[in-house]
Amino acid sequence: MADVSDAFGLIAVQGPAARAILQAVPEISGWEDPLEDVPYYSATHAAFAGEPLMIARTGYTGEDGFELLAPAGVAPALWDAVRAAGTAAGLEPAGLAARDTLRLEAGMPLYGHELSPNIVPTQAGLGRTVAGDKDDFVGKAALEAIVASDAPVLVGLVSDGRRAGRAGYEVFAGSERVGEITSGALSPTLGHPIAMAFVAPSHAEVGTALSIDIRGTRIPATVTALPFYRRKK
Repeated sequence: MADVSDAFGLIAVQGPAARAILQAVPEISGWEDPLEDVPYYSATHAAFAGEPLMIARTGYTGEDGFELLAPAGVAPALWDAVRAAGTAAGLEPAGLAARDTLRLEAGMPLYGHELSPNIVPTQAGLGRTVAGDKDDFVGKAALEAIVASDAPVLVGLVSDGRRAGRAGYEVFAGSERVGEITSGALSPTLGHPIAMAFVAPSHAEVGTALSIDIRGTRIPATVTALPFYRRKK
C-alpha cells in the first residue's frame, strides 16, 4: 500500500450547472461515459492535457456536482480551464468553509461532528445503514441496548436573528440542559441561523421549543425536520 495523496489534486465542481460546465471544458477529452449517464456516487474517466482524469459524481454539498482527480502537475491548469468554462454560468471559487455550510443546510452529517466512534447510526438518523432485521451480527446486542436507552438523537434547530449556535454550544429546555450543538451557521440560502444538535429523545419532536446558550445568552430555537434545504431534482 502506498500513500499517493501528494501526487494528485482534487477539484470539486458543485451546483446545478456543474455538469454543463464540465461538458464545456474543451481540454477534457476521451470521455469514457457521457456525464449525464453517470449515476450519483459513481465515477467515470477521461483525459486532461494527456493525463488521466477521474470524474466522480460526488461532493458533500447537497447539490449535484463532480469531483475531479488529476495528477498534481496538471491540476492548476485544470482549475484554470474549469473556471474559464464556468464564467458564463457564474462559477466562483470556494473553500471548505463554504462546503461545510452547504452540507449543513442539506442536513448531511460530518465525521467529528455528527459522526464518531461513540455515536451509533440510529442516533444520527442513519439507522437504514445497518441491517437490523438480520437474525444476528457482531455488535447487534450493543446497538439494540443503545437504541433502547435515552441516548441523545440528532435534530435540526432553527432560530431567528443573526446569531448562530456553534459546535459545543449547550441546548436547554427551560433551565434543563438537554443537548449540545454539533454544527451551526447562519444559513446564506435560508437567511436565518440553523444548527444540528444531539438532544434527549424526550425533546426531539419536531416543533419542540428549546434554547441555545450563545456566550451566556439564551437564544430561542425550534426543533425542525432535516434537511433544512433540499435541492430541486
